[in-house]
Parts: sequence; C-alpha cells; structure tokens
Amino acid sequence: MLTQLSLPKLQIPFLCHGQFMVRVLVVSQAVAVVLAFAPGVYGDVWARLGFISVFVHWISIITTLCLCAARHKINQLKPISIISVVLCIFLTLTLIVSAVAFSLFSTLFNSINHEMSDFLAKNLMVAFIVALVAVQFLIVHAEKSEQLNAQTHAELNALQARIQPHFLFNTLNTVAELTHIDADAAEKSLLALSALFRAALDVGKLVPLQTELELAKQYLSLEQWRLGRRMNVNWQIPDALPAIQIPALTIQPLLENAIRYGIENSAEVGKLNIFSIESRNALTIVITNPYYQSIKSSGGNGIALDNIRQRLMLQYGSSASLTFGNSEGLYRVKLVIPKS
Repeated sequence: MLTQLSLPKLQIPFLCHGQFMVRVLVVSQAVAVVLAFAPGVYGDVWARLGFISVFVHWISIITTLCLCAARHKINQLKPISIISVVLCIFLTLTLIVSAVAFSLFSTLFNSINHEMSDFLAKNLMVAFIVALVAVQFLIVHAEKSEQLNAQTHAELNALQARIQPHFLFNTLNTVAELTHIDADAAEKSLLALSALFRAALDVGKLVPLQTELELAKQYLSLEQWRLGRRMNVNWQIPDALPAIQIPALTIQPLLENAIRYGIENSAEVGKLNIFSIESRNALTIVITNPYYQSIKSSGGNGIALDNIRQRLMLQYGSSASLTFGNSEGLYRVKLVIPKS
C-alpha cells in the first residue's frame, strides 16, 4: 500500500504544449499497434488497427486536456490523492469513450462481436495497466525533480554567498553616506534592503510576478542612490500584468548582473532598459545594459544565469526560457514565462 512517506512530492507538469502532445500521439499509436496485432485476434487486422488508433487517440488527447484544465487544483492535493484523481480521470474517460465507440462502430467491425459489458471491462483492464505505468513515470519524474531541486538550492546558496557580500557592503556604504545627507532616503534604503533579505528567505518558493517586480524596483532604488547619474533606468512594463507565479529572486539577480558587469564598467551614463512583451501564452521580459569585454571574461554572470535557467526549467519545463547575448554594445537578457 502506498504511503505518504514512500512518495515524493508529486506535481503534474504543464502538458498542453506541442512537444508533449506529439509524444502522447506517438505513445498512443504504439499502444494501438500492440493491441491490434496482439496474438489470438481475428478479423481484418488493418480495420481493427484503424478503429483502435482512433479510439486510443480520443482517450489520450481528452485525458491530457482534462489534466491540463485541472492541473493547478490537482497539484494542491496530497501525493496519494493526486494518483487517485489521475486514475479516476483516465478510467472514467476510458469508460465513456468506450461506450460511445461501441455504440458508433460495433456494427461496422466484425471484430467487435461481444457484449458492451465485456468490451468495457477489457478496455478498463488495459487502461488500468497503462495508467499504472504512467503513474510510475510520474513518480520517477517527481523523484528526479526533487534531486534537481536539491542541486539547484545548493547552487543558489553558493551563488548568494558570492553575490550578497558585494551588494551588502555597497548598500551599507550608501546608507552611511545618506545618513549625513538625507535621513529619509537612508531610512528608505534600509527598508528596501530589508525587503531583499526577506525575499532571500523565500528562495525556492513561487511569488506573484508583481511582487517580484516590486522587489526589483526596490533593488534598483538602492543602486540608484549609490550610482547616481551614472545609471539611467528605463522601465517599460505596464501596471496591469497577468497573474503569473514565478520563482522568487528571478528578476533581481538579472538586474544585479546588468549593473555589476555593465553599468559599473561604463565610462558614460549606463542605460538600463527593462521592458515586457505580452503574447497569448507567455510574458517576455527583456533587460538590456551596456556590454563590455569584462562581461564575457567574468564567470559570475554565467553562474547566475545558469542558476535561474535551472529553476525555470524545474518549474515550467521547456515552456519557459532564459536567453542572453550581446550585440552592438548591448547585453540583452530575455526571460520568457508561460501564463499557465
């Protein structure tokens, strides 16, 4: 009997994307071929293959769409409940599609010459075996995700240990100077610093995109006090944003890289641009900053970007992406976050 202790933290990944749907169709067709050419089957094999192919594809596609629609609610359940719900959805849809298929095609194929109850029982038995195999793959996927998550946290901790002293010392020096010039600004900078450290405690958790952007603005306000006219920040992100959850401290490290490896190395006023592009399925955030050879030669920038990319892959799979490169004196980072 499955227990909570024997199961990893199961999460149904985002299934409604082209790559996964192609895999579903390929696996469904393979199952159809096996069933059609099974020993002891009589009648027109090719007609049987055509019928079973349509039948299996119906079940697999409808099941995938249902899991996509109910993904967020199902993932809130306990592991054993997730397995039970997935099995119930798959078997229920198999029963419904089997009944409809039998009613529509039983008179067209001589190979279906038994009662509906016998037909439904055999299909449910095959579906149950296939579902158990799918659940086993889900458990293996969850176990690998936990291993990747642990590795990512370890790398993130190493990254924070490398970045935070640099940022902390600069901020404290800025606050010390502001206490003699502008007491209100010194107080605001300390509050912003406090918010950043609170966010560091939430690493590994999901936060609203709006919260992450507000944190990024607080971070830039700290750096703006330190850099003054050396940095010009241009925000082009609308106030109304989709309700997206992203891993905490995803955007702020990108801005820290832009300042540390771009703005600070600029002999002129360094322009930092942050803008967004919203499509039907995703939100894209683009950050640009001056590019210098020091960005390429320094290893810290790559560590942060690789770490963020791993966390995005863990949460969204191939639906999210983080790309970067330089062109015509600008370093450009593009973050793509799916809406669902």
